[in-house]
Amino acid sequence: MGRKNGKSKMLRKIYQYRPDLKEKARHNRNHPTFAEKIIWFGLRGKQLGVDFDRQKPIGNFILDFYCKELNLGIELDGDSHEGQESYDEWRQSELEKLGIKLIRFENEEVIGNPDLVLKKIQAFVFELKREKNLTHPLSPSVGGGLNSQTKK
Repeated sequence: MGRKNGKSKMLRKIYQYRPDLKEKARHNRNHPTFAEKIIWFGLRGKQLGVDFDRQKPIGNFILDFYCKELNLGIELDGDSHEGQESYDEWRQSELEKLGIKLIRFENEEVIGNPDLVLKKIQAFVFELKREKNLTHPLSPSVGGGLNSQTKK
């Protein structure tokens, strides 16, 4: 960690990626699945207290969602993952070797109970922030799910 003006600054790792993945990631961002749209609605704008990117190329892979601050990837498994469980396990192992923590959800779980999935993500984010000393241990979690309303 470096220090600037008395504030600590976390150094984040910059991951290289295959150049051909940039265009594929852009295509995926412009054509999200229904489950990705649902989760993005709950992640965008630092609603969980951290910033997430969609369709982030890292190495030879594209993560559905990625948080640089926590080195956290979120993957949504749909029809395209059926029959490729061993590939998904290998892919997860490769990403974990880079230090990326990965959590997975089935599309059906996201579509069937999006608030529960977001609460699971929220709990994971809070725990990672606590482990990295990025939050006060008594601070409440951030975000309110898809059904919460903010009064102004």
